[in-house]
Amino acid sequence: MTKNILNFIATIVLALILSLFLPWWSVMTAALATALFIPLKKVAVFVVPFLAILLFWAVYSFIISNGNDFTLAKRIAQLLPLGGNPYLLMLVTGIIGGLAAGVTAVFGKQLSLALSKN
Repeated sequence: MTKNILNFIATIVLALILSLFLPWWSVMTAALATALFIPLKKVAVFVVPFLAILLFWAVYSFIISNGNDFTLAKRIAQLLPLGGNPYLLMLVTGIIGGLAAGVTAVFGKQLSLALSKN
């Protein structure tokens, strides 16, 4: 349980730091690094980074959108089949980022297993 929490926090902190300097895929780098150095077991390998990045991107997009009264988020939500709901757009954004991070974390786990066998 403590490894799950440690991985969750480390993924968010590393994603926050990397997102200051790198593009959107920095969350995948954060998930890969935490999967390599803080190993998790079974389903937690995917779920913990998924939830960490979902939370990070949803909160981060809320903070950014709140600065302009959700104007751009409302317009993009109208372009997508979301009924103009900016909060649903933030949830979808978080889910997409979470999926990218979760898949990358599974890759990181497999990479660490392959490296440890040699």
